[in-house]
Amino acid sequence: MLERELGELMLKYQNKIHGVMLSVTKVNISPDLSIAHVNVSIFPSEKAQEVMEGIELNGKNFRYELGQRVHNQMRIIPQLKWHVDDTLDYMQHIDELLKK
Repeated sequence: MLERELGELMLKYQNKIHGVMLSVTKVNISPDLSIAHVNVSIFPSEKAQEVMEGIELNGKNFRYELGQRVHNQMRIIPQLKWHVDDTLDYMQHIDELLKK
């Protein structure tokens, strides 16, 4: 549920910044539901640092909007810790190595 809702929030945020595609690839939540580690895939990866800074600056807004969406399903709205998911870059690197 969190992954889907955060994905929709990222889609709204993506529309504000042009030329970048964002997607939530994985959400890991702590056992006490207080912290959620959110992996975000960013394309093109050259803009990852810039986009992550924007996401972290808007972190409180994302948590508030998430709370508005899931307050009936969750008693605690977790703090969001953002991480760049570089799996696609890693796969591309492996693919390049195999082609050599």
